[in-house]
Amino acid sequence: AMKLSDLLRKAQSVKQKLEHPYTAAVIVAAGSASRMGGVDKIFVPIAKLPVICRTLAAFNNHPAIDEIVVVTRPDVMERMSRVCVAYEKVRIVVAGGASRTESVQKGLAAVSESAQLVAVHDGARPLVPAEVITKTVAKAAKFGAAAPAIPVKDTIKVSETGAVDATPRRETLFAVQTPQVFDADLLRGALQNAEEHGLALTDDCSAVEALGMSVQLTEGSEENIKITTPLDLELAEAIVARRDAT
Repeated sequence: AMKLSDLLRKAQSVKQKLEHPYTAAVIVAAGSASRMGGVDKIFVPIAKLPVICRTLAAFNNHPAIDEIVVVTRPDVMERMSRVCVAYEKVRIVVAGGASRTESVQKGLAAVSESAQLVAVHDGARPLVPAEVITKTVAKAAKFGAAAPAIPVKDTIKVSETGAVDATPRRETLFAVQTPQVFDADLLRGALQNAEEHGLALTDDCSAVEALGMSVQLTEGSEENIKITTPLDLELAEAIVARRDAT
């Protein structure tokens, strides 16, 4: 017969599972450096600490994240592995594929079987605030798919030809960020579906939407910028300097 203490422990672990689904972060850092003038943006320092280190630290230090898988380019595997040694939640570094979808799939294949949720994050978003991760993971635990977003400030024009085809209402537009968090099986199915239908996607929500599933939006942050140009680095330096001052 089970001892009372064992029963209580078992009940506690079930409760913990409900409150805290095992969550794996897949950090995608497999892109080329085309817009940075050939510099590998993932290793560029922001206030002395490389972009990827800041990204890894955000997830490594977050209580909702249980493990991290890093997806990188084959040519920087060794360098990336050396960097990752400093972060104990990193499970493995894997080589990415030709497309984002393929890279995410490779990362997903390396996630441990016990993962219930997967948070897919751009390696080039080093300043993601902890509360953005918290809110998105919590909403995904409830609804199966969630992503942080911020309202678009600019008026957006749709153009296929160089002339304006349409002006969508600005208040209905949101810029989506990462981490995008999903039920692990849902994301697997969605990426497989995207691959089978040859969908070229820039984010993982689109793969889930293509299945007809709805993705819940959570509150993103203006600080959660993606480093794509040299100007973004200057902005990131300013954000870090302000954070360090407070």
